[in-house]
Amino acid sequence: MLKRNEMRRKPIIALIYDFDGTLSPGNMQEFGFIQAIGQTPEEFWKKSDGIAIGQDASNILAYMKLMFDEARNKGIRLTREDFLRFGADIKLFDGVRDWFRNVNEYGASKGVKVEHYINSSGLKEIIEGSPIAREFKHIFAGSYIYDENGEAQWPGIAVDYTAKTQFLFKIQKGIFSSRDAKQVNESMADDAKRIPFTNMIYFGDGETDVPSMKVVGMFGGHSIAVFNPAIPHKRDTARKLLRQGRVNFITPAVYTKDSRTFRLVCAIIDKIKIDNELRLFSRYV
Repeated sequence: MLKRNEMRRKPIIALIYDFDGTLSPGNMQEFGFIQAIGQTPEEFWKKSDGIAIGQDASNILAYMKLMFDEARNKGIRLTREDFLRFGADIKLFDGVRDWFRNVNEYGASKGVKVEHYINSSGLKEIIEGSPIAREFKHIFAGSYIYDENGEAQWPGIAVDYTAKTQFLFKIQKGIFSSRDAKQVNESMADDAKRIPFTNMIYFGDGETDVPSMKVVGMFGGHSIAVFNPAIPHKRDTARKLLRQGRVNFITPAVYTKDSRTFRLVCAIIDKIKIDNELRLFSRYV
């Protein structure tokens, strides 16, 4: 027979999201910061790419340095509060605001707990100012180091497409520190891991998410490439990822309760719940 405590154990399912292009139709810097420094998004990203290419540098560190330099040139203070203010005006895809409640309720109806995480190359401080910040168990993203006056002085964490993969292992083990490099590398029995990869659903919108999607899929999880239905080449990118076997599913970035995205995630939750029950039955006779 199954042990009673095993039958009662409620599986945790982690929904892990990139942010820009996945939950929001644009880059988070484009909803306040770039306007504050008097530039267009095209001008800002051209400068950022120029730094990265000219110095053979990280694109992430390049944009973080450019934000710092351009703000200083314009006499704009960059404090945590300023970043939070920029985040308040972030635009979101249709249905995102209600998405988390709807998925949580569906998960609860199936006897599982759903948790939401961000895994982004953007800025944690801006995401924390967004209207949906409270929905996430933890936000893994870039951030600055601040001086005694609370002003940004230097990049503290820069998250590129390969760095994103480390946060998947932290979610697996229940580690919520971006700095930690010890616990995440320690050996842990599979049944001691808080959220196995098989219980993860990863959402991304492009090739920068491929390493994370591949890691999740490699260990039995589920990956979804979302695309902005208003931009044809975004659909083409998602189809390419599916065709190459880099993701399990593709879907428009529409998160309403009647959307394909919601139906897809509900079906995956059903599968994860059943797979967990079958694993439990396989342990005892």
